[in-house]
Amino acid sequence: MGTVHKTPGEEALANVSGSAVRSFDAEFAGDVVLPADPEYGRERQVWNGMIDRYPAIIARCSGVADVVAAVTFAREQGLPLAVRGGGHNVAGTAVCDGGLVVDLTPMNAVRVDPEERTVRVEGGATLGDVDRETQLFGLATALGAVSQTGVAGLTLNGGYGHLSRQYGLALDNLRSVDVVTADGQVRTASADRNADLFWGLRGGGGALGVVTSFEFELHEVGPEVYAFFTWFHADDAAAVMDRYLEWTADAPREAGVLAFAAHVPELEEFPEETWGEPVVAMLGSYRGDLEDAADVFEPLRTSATPTVDFSGPMEYVALQSMLDEDYPDGLRYYWKSIYLTDVTDEVVEVMLRYNESTPSALSTIDLWHLDGAVGEVPPDATAFRHRDKPYMLTIEANWEDPAEDDANVDWARAAFAEVERLPVASGRYGNFPGLNEDPVERRFGDNYERLVDLKTEYDPTNLFGTTGTVAPRTGAD
Repeated sequence: MGTVHKTPGEEALANVSGSAVRSFDAEFAGDVVLPADPEYGRERQVWNGMIDRYPAIIARCSGVADVVAAVTFAREQGLPLAVRGGGHNVAGTAVCDGGLVVDLTPMNAVRVDPEERTVRVEGGATLGDVDRETQLFGLATALGAVSQTGVAGLTLNGGYGHLSRQYGLALDNLRSVDVVTADGQVRTASADRNADLFWGLRGGGGALGVVTSFEFELHEVGPEVYAFFTWFHADDAAAVMDRYLEWTADAPREAGVLAFAAHVPELEEFPEETWGEPVVAMLGSYRGDLEDAADVFEPLRTSATPTVDFSGPMEYVALQSMLDEDYPDGLRYYWKSIYLTDVTDEVVEVMLRYNESTPSALSTIDLWHLDGAVGEVPPDATAFRHRDKPYMLTIEANWEDPAEDDANVDWARAAFAEVERLPVASGRYGNFPGLNEDPVERRFGDNYERLVDLKTEYDPTNLFGTTGTVAPRTGAD
């Protein structure tokens, strides 16, 4: 007779009292999904197809009371706890083996106050949910650049996007949050209430609790903006990158551009003779007077002869969703970022050389221009530390075949290691953490000890320990 192998979720659930599970389910207003349920296989999946974890319970919360019940149950039963907002953290922190997943995806309401210029966003909402509602009033808050991304994870770890240089990180636009802490208490945190907790939540990831709603400040944006999206052959990379770095030195706040090394996709929008060729491309936007947009980007556009140029006016919501198809659910991802004080010839050389050698034509190496409003906030004003670096380099390994996991991860890590050795490189970004294999101190720098103090106060038993962030102090510390 063959041996029956149980998944980590089944094993953990078998060690929890059946009556306790039934009682939890009976009092829970949302859906409690267990390993034997037909929807379990679907509900345990997250955006990154590399992540294959088996929780004991998936608690799909309908409201804050459900979140409190789920946190309390996990704490009392000694279960690891993960929190799913959009499920887009590349390390897969939204799901855990043998634990309880607090699934916020049913909680995706967005409420705009156009007079106060604020928006209240529930913890399961995506960027697209927010943009759709705020753009009814010609308003937006600083979020990311892929509409399917969850607001919660993006914001708690930082949040770069098209509006960053003008309005700061997503977390810089927070006025307040509602959070369920490890003791099951519901707290409001802002500059005036629980200010220490508010400090730690802005950059500390999910280490301090489950944020059930966010209140953001809004700004006049759109409904139409100018998108700059131009592709150049890799043979012109030196001239293109030189011009790009000149442009970033005094670019207007209303403009931002991401440069990246990639390969031409096999799509009809691109000339067929260029398919598969290495390129250097730029994606950005301008939110000022549209009549000035062409002049703003002219130095970049004329740095070489473009292979293709998709630039022009478009709706802001279209700009925010134009990359969605490039990052579908279930593709395999390994992303890792490091900050740069300068973009040297060595950095550009690594970008181009590793772009040539990538195992997957879907992968890219991205150079983010930061600076602006992000850098004007003191580095100790929030838990998010690395504000003084004008650039960030991200190695994006994206591929389809599970058999190619090792080749793609090894490629990304090798590229990262070369950049990390350069004197211009330091730090880490919580939203692109690889698989959380690096020491967490590199993410927080001099803010680390204060964040550990907060973790020890609000989560002394490390209930929220699956987030890849700080751990509380122990008696041995």
